[in-house]
Amino acid sequence: MTPHRRRTRFLALLALLCTAFLAAPAQAAAEPHTVTDFEADAIPPGVVSWGNDAASTPRLTVLPAPDRPGAAGTNRALSAEYTVSQWGGWSHELTTAQDWAPYAGFSFWVKGTASGQRVFFEVKDGGAGPGSAELFEAAFTDDVEGWRQVQVAFADFVRRGDYQPGGAPADGELDLVAMWGYAMRFPAASGTLVFDEVQVYGTAPPRPVRLSTDAPVYPVDEKGAARVEVTVTTVDGRPLAARADVIYKTGAGTATPGRDYTPAEGVLRFPAGTASGATREFTVRTLADREAETAETIPILLSGAGVRPPADEPAIVVNAHGLPYLDRKRGTEERVSDLMGRMTLAEKAGQMTQAERGALGRQDDIAAYLLGSLLSGGGSTPAVNTPRAWADMVDGFQLRAMQTRLQIPLIYGVDAVHGHNNMVGATIFPHNAGMGATRDPALVEKSGEITAKEMKATGIPWDFAPCLCVSRDERWGRAYESFGEDPALVSRMTTIVDGLQKRGVLATAKHYVADGGTAYGTSTTGDYTIDQGVFTGTRQELEALHLAPFSEAVRRGAGSVMPSYSSVGPVKMHAHRELITGTLKGRMGFKGFVVSDWAAIDQIPGDYPSDVRTSVNAGLDMIMVPHRYPEFVAALTAEVSAGRVTMARVDDAVRRILTQKFRLGLFERPFADRSGLPAVGSPAHRAVARTAAAKSQVLLKNAGDLLPLPASAKVYVAGSNADDVGSQSGGWTITWQGSSGPITPGTTILAGIRQRAANVTYSADASAPAAGHDVGIVVVGEKPYAEGWGDVGRQGRTLDLSAADRSAVDAVCGTLRCVVVVVSGRPMMLGDLAGVEAVVAAWLPGTEGAGVADPMFGAVPYTGRLPFTWPASMAQVPINVGDPVYRPLFPYGWGLRTDRARTRLEDVRAQLGRGDGWSRAAADALGPALAGRHWNADGSVRAARVVLRALGAAAALLERSRSDTYAQDDALVSVARDLAQASGAAASAQARADQALAAGDLTTAVELLG
Repeated sequence: MTPHRRRTRFLALLALLCTAFLAAPAQAAAEPHTVTDFEADAIPPGVVSWGNDAASTPRLTVLPAPDRPGAAGTNRALSAEYTVSQWGGWSHELTTAQDWAPYAGFSFWVKGTASGQRVFFEVKDGGAGPGSAELFEAAFTDDVEGWRQVQVAFADFVRRGDYQPGGAPADGELDLVAMWGYAMRFPAASGTLVFDEVQVYGTAPPRPVRLSTDAPVYPVDEKGAARVEVTVTTVDGRPLAARADVIYKTGAGTATPGRDYTPAEGVLRFPAGTASGATREFTVRTLADREAETAETIPILLSGAGVRPPADEPAIVVNAHGLPYLDRKRGTEERVSDLMGRMTLAEKAGQMTQAERGALGRQDDIAAYLLGSLLSGGGSTPAVNTPRAWADMVDGFQLRAMQTRLQIPLIYGVDAVHGHNNMVGATIFPHNAGMGATRDPALVEKSGEITAKEMKATGIPWDFAPCLCVSRDERWGRAYESFGEDPALVSRMTTIVDGLQKRGVLATAKHYVADGGTAYGTSTTGDYTIDQGVFTGTRQELEALHLAPFSEAVRRGAGSVMPSYSSVGPVKMHAHRELITGTLKGRMGFKGFVVSDWAAIDQIPGDYPSDVRTSVNAGLDMIMVPHRYPEFVAALTAEVSAGRVTMARVDDAVRRILTQKFRLGLFERPFADRSGLPAVGSPAHRAVARTAAAKSQVLLKNAGDLLPLPASAKVYVAGSNADDVGSQSGGWTITWQGSSGPITPGTTILAGIRQRAANVTYSADASAPAAGHDVGIVVVGEKPYAEGWGDVGRQGRTLDLSAADRSAVDAVCGTLRCVVVVVSGRPMMLGDLAGVEAVVAAWLPGTEGAGVADPMFGAVPYTGRLPFTWPASMAQVPINVGDPVYRPLFPYGWGLRTDRARTRLEDVRAQLGRGDGWSRAAADALGPALAGRHWNADGSVRAARVVLRALGAAAALLERSRSDTYAQDDALVSVARDLAQASGAAASAQARADQALAAGDLTTAVELLG
């Protein structure tokens, strides 16, 4: 899925900042405080422009502006020239938070052109920094030609509803005590505006004491008691300056006083000097009327002189009870039917709506709009990004759903595409490209289990994964989200669906369909070149290459499917009724629900009501809005009322959604299973991720058997990706695009090498002397990106190594025997490898970089194989197994092994001997070939014909076995592959053999390799 979110970019700060420029304002606000002025020749430090692409990024210059009213003759101002296609603007991002609480408002001068354009601006409140502050906005209209001063009281700013950055506070309060700057956002248009003298001004009115409760909602059964804890907080954290008497009482809700509960009313007294954060409590008791009924609410009203009640009114809820849909002993179908019979159109429309957590205007909107789902997009996290904070956040949202009369729980979703990757401290596995390289479906399933355990501990039962795209072009920025270029391999890896769902997390097969097969240059999204493009192939190609993995996921019971942003021919997938309703739900028999991608229906041609109508009628069941939830609910309701969307279509969608909620047990267990919190990122979980990283390593070249290295070797390590957890984890790690650096706990590749070797020298740029070392290891590759941001051709992106990486390779490999480790999401152009003894494709191994070092030093063998063909040059791109002309640098399925082939075959013979009759017969067929005379001392094959003949016989028998496993078949064929790689067999034959193996055709695989 694609969170369409603005990425704030930081300029390098200049050495010194002017003291007046960033000085915190005085507590007394007698004079305005200038936040930004432009009197220097250069753009001030911290002032940056940004946009959805290079063309949309405004051009900033500092120019003379003596004509501004009241300005000196030497005055200068900031000119912003813009041509915005989607979004663009500029910010001033402070390095130190300022306290604006003493001031009344925000002001700036602007020189307009009377264009009539509406310009939004926002201030950045709280959080850890300008990139994770809560955003509050206001706007002005450029309706004056020339200079004007814009002044807006802080009381008139509203919380931005269309976007909040990940990690931002979500209290909905403009606190003003820790402000990180501001931003100007331009419309999708062209123009030039000049800005000057950005200030905070005026004297703030007295700030009231804030009231909060320990929970937003208090679900309680009949004949129960709700204990409500009220907290007082001052803005500055100081004790109360005056006494605060908080009046509480129960208000008029849907519950009946005297029948459903005993009304409560009183005063909670907080004397002057009471510490900020002090609490008092009161209790409300419920009664029993012995009737089966839906939930009923009792509002809690808090008031008093000099206090501010909570932004969202808290409430007590008498739980629904005695109704058939609440009876866990009844069947799912019966429960769904009973519940749907009680639902209004508004409640059904709410179930079909999914909003982004950061877009909620108020958390009460969950109940007000009867929302069925929330999500966290990439980087959308609680302000404190810890497992417990995630559980608290999601449980808080779930409580709001309990406030509705039917108490239908939310289903909360995240893109946990290689572990619970939005969360700091989670176990991060290799991306799918690396997992495809393992050729280990059981390990992929285990990764799904661990991801599900860590998600469930934080209250999240829905994963927007796995991506079952078949990536056919190395230039695609999402290539690393694919298990490989062959549908048979991708289908094998659908075991992750089992791993997720047997641990109570709904899997999502995405992106349906052919997102990995779009033609280069067909994208119309920003400056993307291939992502979100058009599949231009034949229907036969669509069926053969791209539909097969989804068919397998459906067979495994995947609970949801997400369509692609891309198009099949002229039709956007989100509008493709034939492929969604006809093929997926019809021919494939998919029984789960279809969820849209992030705001993807907005890309369907037409106005918004048309987008809603077209997508729902095409077969979408839940729409990831993600910000326009009020508009979507209204539009869907209107379309149904007008008969353009039938009630039958709505009922089908809601039935599918509710069925999955019941199957997940959300009605019985809607909240986080906090017993799993200690296991999040645990050593046991990380050990599995380390194994996955080790098994994903593909040994491309190993001249002179350089690898594995002895632990006693004196090792020289260099390269940009050697000591960087963020880079080795790639995109979709903590934030949408990911980032380099120590972004989450983990072990870098360098640290893993140091665990294995006693004598290690590290020089990132290879500037330290290399003489005297036994071997060099240069870790190079890509920096993090996600989706179309990684498309080759976008803003100059290529598949070439950077100049710095190439220089490090030349320096080290020109001096020492060396290993080049490529950390990347796809094959890269490696150039001349004549002077390089060993090359390893490490993919994006995740947080456990020690797994990269383990096979390098022989702790485990190299066993990984290429999930993608590795091109020799860009002229070959795209290149895939089965192409009529196929001369790659390394073929699909290539991977040198460092374990003994004879031991491998002995092990698989022993395993087959415990299987059914056909497996036992295959074991017998292998027996003669294992005689010592057929093998070299190092365990490699000496008598190739004898061994290949035995492998062929065993393969033919295993075609009829029902007990053999893919791992056993793979081990058997691997011995034939060793021989083919050593003999230089045709690349096309080797690639087609691996394709045949994944498809279950063992006989053909052995024949092609022989």
